[in-house]
Amino acid sequence: MPETHLPGGFVNAVVRVGDTVRRTPAQRSAFVHELLGLFERRGWPGAPRFHGFDERGREILGFVAGHVAWEEAQPDGVTSDASLARAAELVREFHDLTAGTPLAGAEEVVCHNDLSPRNTVYRDADGEGLRPVAFIDWDLATPGRRIHDVAHVCWQYAGLGPGATDAPRRVRLICDAYGLADRGGVVAAILWWQDRCRRGIEADAAAGLPHAVRLRAAGAVEQVGAAHDWVAAHRADLERALL
Repeated sequence: MPETHLPGGFVNAVVRVGDTVRRTPAQRSAFVHELLGLFERRGWPGAPRFHGFDERGREILGFVAGHVAWEEAQPDGVTSDASLARAAELVREFHDLTAGTPLAGAEEVVCHNDLSPRNTVYRDADGEGLRPVAFIDWDLATPGRRIHDVAHVCWQYAGLGPGATDAPRRVRLICDAYGLADRGGVVAAILWWQDRCRRGIEADAAAGLPHAVRLRAAGAVEQVGAAHDWVAAHRADLERALL
């Protein structure tokens, strides 16, 4: 059966084979496979299914059909308030599914840790526009705190950085849709993510890791740094919106 390369793959080449996706296992694949198995047992449709390995040792994952927001310019449905709210609701769903499980360990939940429109599958099921239906690329999933994923959603889905519009309201919308009770640390967590991302790219590029070298060459360090500076400059407005 022919293989078709899929967009993305900064760290790992991903191909589609029929109704499956094939990729080289990542460092923490065993944990991710257990997590995907939990979602399947609970009947949660918001993540791919794990189907074992092929003859080349690659992971076999179910292909989740829909629109993945890789391009910079996106249809209105991707950035709409309804999409922001639905993304936050999906995060709450998988957080609640993992809370109190062995996979979460001593932490609150299992976090995805890389939530963004580029790792989201959108579909128009009711003729009302594109809405998130699933998250992909769970390689960085680890036990963690709810606020860490929520903060990442605020950064990535609300587009926090230079040129952001209506940011305080959109950040509040995300936290409201998730139902986050304690919001005092959200903006601090956004800044932590941005600083961690920038430093991570720099360190990995210095170590010669190909994906980080490509990201640095594309200006990712400067982009994340500018986003961090923007959030720091607008911190008071963002925090006020969450009161």
